[in-house]
Amino acid sequence: MPRPYYPSLYQINTRVWLQALSQDLGHPATLDHVPDSLLDTWAKWGFDWLWCLSVWETSPTSQQVSQTFPAWQTEFQAVLPDLGAADICGSGFAIQAYDVAPRLGGNGALQRFRQRLADRGLKLMLDFVPNHVGLDHPWLQNHPEYFIAGTVADLESQPQSYYHLPDELGGGIYAYGRDTYVPDWPDTLQLNYTEPGLVAAMTEELVKISALCDGVRCDVAMLVLPDVFARTWGREAQSFWPEAIAKVQAAQPGFCFLAEVYWDLEWRLHEAGFDYTYDKQLYDRLRSHQVRPVREHLSREVKFHNQAVRFLENHDEQRAAVTFSFEVHQAAAIITYLTPGLRFFYDGQLQGYPHRISPHLGRQPQAPVNASIEAFYQQLLAVLQQKILRTGAWQLLTCRPAWSENGSWDNFLAWAWTDDQNWLLVVVNYAPYASQCYVDLPWPELAGESWWLQDQLSAAGYERQGDELRQRGLYLDIPAWGYHLFEFGQV
Repeated sequence: MPRPYYPSLYQINTRVWLQALSQDLGHPATLDHVPDSLLDTWAKWGFDWLWCLSVWETSPTSQQVSQTFPAWQTEFQAVLPDLGAADICGSGFAIQAYDVAPRLGGNGALQRFRQRLADRGLKLMLDFVPNHVGLDHPWLQNHPEYFIAGTVADLESQPQSYYHLPDELGGGIYAYGRDTYVPDWPDTLQLNYTEPGLVAAMTEELVKISALCDGVRCDVAMLVLPDVFARTWGREAQSFWPEAIAKVQAAQPGFCFLAEVYWDLEWRLHEAGFDYTYDKQLYDRLRSHQVRPVREHLSREVKFHNQAVRFLENHDEQRAAVTFSFEVHQAAAIITYLTPGLRFFYDGQLQGYPHRISPHLGRQPQAPVNASIEAFYQQLLAVLQQKILRTGAWQLLTCRPAWSENGSWDNFLAWAWTDDQNWLLVVVNYAPYASQCYVDLPWPELAGESWWLQDQLSAAGYERQGDELRQRGLYLDIPAWGYHLFEFGQV
């Protein structure tokens, strides 16, 4: 069996990012204006994928909702105290058409941008939003049956959940896009997966998108699973993902599907054909600062980890520099990115930016670079380019008490990476105080030799005897939130 390959992905908020570039250039910037030097930097950092968030044409009416919805204005003004209407470009998930917005350069600019990425070994990922569309979508005129219809009674009793299409546009009452556990999205309309025509039309949208990029990140992908849709809407839905994915991959072999998914439904989407699924469970457990749930999660089968998307922030989550103190941030990043899976980084994370930018906004505030966070990530990105961390075999290791009545061993996480030539040991003390343990090592070849353990993330290095390592394990005494990445070499 070929070994899995663990790629790295970098997400940018395209509209925000091009607005900043426009300011630097002194004129409106499209994807054609992105400098080659920046693409070279992404390649040098070792990224395999660039995810360009919010490139599609969005709904003008949805933009008006974004500019006036009271709860959102409070959030926007907290980030941009000098907020203006032009800063609110509407949600990138309120899509009117799967064509690149003219202000970004249109489909032609995207195709040229994709080729420039490919010249540097980078693949392009774009958005697909299966659950809903913007308020101006042309299907409202041509195929109203593609939407969940409501009644006057629905609109009167639940005005927060239903939209009255203006009479001059055809009239009708339709449900807003819905997720069971959050308020309805009043800038979107819910698609009706009980309708076979809608399923066919969305499949064709996916086929169209697949000619423009190398993969898609599918927004709240679990919402259109038939049983989830039935629980949300009380209606029996058509199957979508297995058939749509198969059709796309028949047209574009190797096309990648990445799912945003929650509620323990990751396996369901793997089985439906997705290559990767969000691992928010790991993120939430790291954020809780409790090591045992993290260990339990990492004890899952390797197949799950191979298809997991590992992240510390994205456009939906708070910035890592705010969520974690610097010490915890480093430890959480070691756990997140030195375990298997797709390693997902968000624009601004590497610089320690503090402000989460809503997908409704087209501008971000000026923020200073956090030099300590930037230096840490530059070192981590360099380490992640090693072949052993891309294609090696990963194994969670057992930690034991350093002595009786010392329970701090339970604060440790340890794992090994092995390939044909190298061994790496990663250890983290995910606790706010110093801890001690022995860790059992998996390599019988240690016996009978002396070994130098060199930390790749610091100047620390230690000589140890292989027989003792095999018999007793490696003794560790690590300060609060401390970590090591040891490479083993014979003395």
